[in-house]
Amino acid sequence: MTAAALRLLLADDHAVVRAGLRALLEGAADLDVIAEADSGEEAVRLAIELAPDVVLMDLRFAGNGSIDGVAAVRRLTSEAPGLPVVMLTSYSGRADVVRALEAGARGYVLKAGPPEELFRAVRSAAEGGMGLAPELVGHLFGQVPESVRDLTQREAEVVRLMADGLSNRSIAQSLYLSEATIKTHLVRIYRKLGVDNRAAAVSEAVRRGLLELT
Repeated sequence: MTAAALRLLLADDHAVVRAGLRALLEGAADLDVIAEADSGEEAVRLAIELAPDVVLMDLRFAGNGSIDGVAAVRRLTSEAPGLPVVMLTSYSGRADVVRALEAGARGYVLKAGPPEELFRAVRSAAEGGMGLAPELVGHLFGQVPESVRDLTQREAEVVRLMADGLSNRSIAQSLYLSEATIKTHLVRIYRKLGVDNRAAAVSEAVRRGLLELT
């Protein structure tokens, strides 16, 4: 039996952008846009009402005093905990990315990026993972302050690959390790960063400066 398509809520203040994104997303067999919102407030209301599998949230909404995407994510984290939100935006500044991740976003993708990056981020978020646009994740710092030197080089590599949205199996293949070894690394990473899931691990690594955003 074919798995049900992921139900998506699309939030952006530009109707033309929403129309283009809907056409793009619904071109994938496993993705279905069930509703659209043109403001942060409406996105929060519809997300709570419809309980989509993933919310695609613009970072900034123009006019009418609308709350921005980060504030909307923060409200959803409080009012609908566990609902994955992927930021879809034109803004790639480090401060914007960190704000979104700290608010609880499970992904951050650029509108100008290739469609497959968006699809991967949505699917990864739905599975409890994290998806960041590759161009946002630079090389790991070679030297970091003593206060954040928590991860080994291998553990840092695992976190960077998690940020790219890779599964345990794909990370294992990339690093030529077994899945069991990757799971062991994850246990240690979670303990060192004080988190209990993949998305939180990536967010905390970004916050501490263990991943450098370009």
